[in-house]
Amino acid sequence: MDSEGLSQLLSPTGWALLSALPPYDEARTMALSERLREEGLDPVLVAAALTQSRLRAKAVDKFGDFAGGMLFTAPGLEQATRLNVAAHHARRFRDAGSTRVADLTCGIGADAMAMAGIGLRVLATDVDEATAAIATVNLRHFPDAEVRHGDGLALDLEGEGIDGVYADPARRTSSGSRVFDPSAYEPALDRVLELRERVPALGLKLGPGIPHSALPIDAHAQWVSVDGDVVELGLWFGPLAPEGSGRSALVLRDGQAHTILASNPDGIYRPPSGAVGAYLYEPDGAVIRAGLVGELADQVRGRLVDPTIAYVTSDVLTPVPTATAYRVLDTMPFGLKRLRTYLRERDVGKLTIKKRGTAVVPEQLRRQLDLRGSAFATIVLTRVAGSQQVLVVEAA
Repeated sequence: MDSEGLSQLLSPTGWALLSALPPYDEARTMALSERLREEGLDPVLVAAALTQSRLRAKAVDKFGDFAGGMLFTAPGLEQATRLNVAAHHARRFRDAGSTRVADLTCGIGADAMAMAGIGLRVLATDVDEATAAIATVNLRHFPDAEVRHGDGLALDLEGEGIDGVYADPARRTSSGSRVFDPSAYEPALDRVLELRERVPALGLKLGPGIPHSALPIDAHAQWVSVDGDVVELGLWFGPLAPEGSGRSALVLRDGQAHTILASNPDGIYRPPSGAVGAYLYEPDGAVIRAGLVGELADQVRGRLVDPTIAYVTSDVLTPVPTATAYRVLDTMPFGLKRLRTYLRERDVGKLTIKKRGTAVVPEQLRRQLDLRGSAFATIVLTRVAGSQQVLVVEAA
């Protein structure tokens, strides 16, 4: 959003317009825009208001009802922490005894909102002036939250009385493409990590794809998923990591939080592998990213179907919130003709295909099978003891 559009949007006329807009409907946007301009409203204001209406509708997934009173930028919304995840961040600072937290890269203010919402005093900064202005709007209900336009790394942390630091470095270029090199983050990861020498209570939000070998040895690394979608990697230092250094997975599902901790902080625990049992478990993505499939296997009294595959099998059903359980109905070596005959004999027409450790493309396989029945089935294509297998399963 440019400065003129934001300025008009923050005027009494602009705020009233934004509040009066109907629920966002892409099909009606053009007609609504034309009608508002015909009523004499500035085209810049109309465009800014309709953009905010669209972003607010998109933001409901992250912010729920709060989205209706917030402002956004498209990049800011893309990187913003979901409010339920931000609440977990905030509680780490509170439980560590922090009272004044600096959010060095506040973006639209999602994490700062969560911190202020539980009584922490927050100093939020952003290098982009328009983004800082939007964060100011979003934090307007929290008197102990201050937003400044500037470089958070230039703050006098000691002089400001900061006893906790949080940062979510930008991981996209100005064109929107992802940045995978931590030294190319904005600010660079190494520069942020240096702060833990000044303020030990340092927390970072990063993309979940960083390899374990690139993580600081003194960090507690926690991969987080929300309803099956892996959303971030949190790095926590000092008093923010009561678990100590190592790895964990935080699985947020259906409003509940579940955590698995590494049994071996210095390496990945690999359980035994063996024959496919009566049940198959598909670990949550955060569990896989954190390298905790072995810990999950122990929880369900299971084993890996293959030493290199993140599927767990067991002879007993042990429901856990960190994996999806399936009852194994049949197994067979993978072969197109064999599989087609098997499914057609059972009148299967609708097929869910899951895969891991195979080059098969599900959509291509579905066309090759050419199923036309009325029954529904789920198959899992994977390696079992090194060979390609098909597992026919149903939800347990």
